[in-house]
Amino acid sequence: MKKTHLFSCLIASCISAMPLTGAAASTPSPHSYPNMAPLAQYLMSDRTTEIALARSAAPPSISAQATVLVLEAHGYVTAVEGKNGFVCAVERGWMSPFDAPNFWNPKLRGPICFNAEAAKSILPMTYKRTLLVVAGKSREEIKKAMEAAVAAKQLPPLEPGAMSYMMSKQGYLDDQAGHWIPHLMFYTATNVDWGADKEDSPIMLNTQFHGAPEPVNVLMIPAGKWSDGTAAPSM
Repeated sequence: MKKTHLFSCLIASCISAMPLTGAAASTPSPHSYPNMAPLAQYLMSDRTTEIALARSAAPPSISAQATVLVLEAHGYVTAVEGKNGFVCAVERGWMSPFDAPNFWNPKLRGPICFNAEAAKSILPMTYKRTLLVVAGKSREEIKKAMEAAVAAKQLPPLEPGAMSYMMSKQGYLDDQAGHWIPHLMFYTATNVDWGADKEDSPIMLNTQFHGAPEPVNVLMIPAGKWSDGTAAPSM
């Protein structure tokens, strides 16, 4: 697996080959999830569980005062009003790259906590894709709709300093990586070079939006520990 194929998040492709801790599911065929499953399979029946999972994306010092979203049949709704500008949610597979095998994987759960800048400029992309999903649109229709939204400037511009936490030990990012490793994500314009994926660079380029309609690069840095403070496996 190449690390430029990780699903973040939102989001959840695969990374370069490495030993993983814990049990990992067997690798599915790239065609295991060609179509959307029934919407109910993407929902979590227990709101309290989803809130806790969303909060696990970041250390309690951040997530305890954050706004928390949960996914319902008509899209994301606010379950908890926060006080610090951060917004935590659990993303599903459709926040993957459009060509990702896991795009329609109903098992994916990507706890993520956006800072205020990302909540203003990245989270609207999550809202938009999700509304298209619950409306029953196909992967191709969603991509075309996102292309049209970007062309019409219907999405807010990227805010400087936008970033998010993905440090949950409970997430499920794909069938091979499981919860992978805790990491931080920084959102930049596509012409910004951080030396991602260079030899010995700790920075990785997430393909969530790379080559997608949304003009954003997602740069990832391993965090070294989970949001509960326990040590994480090394890469």
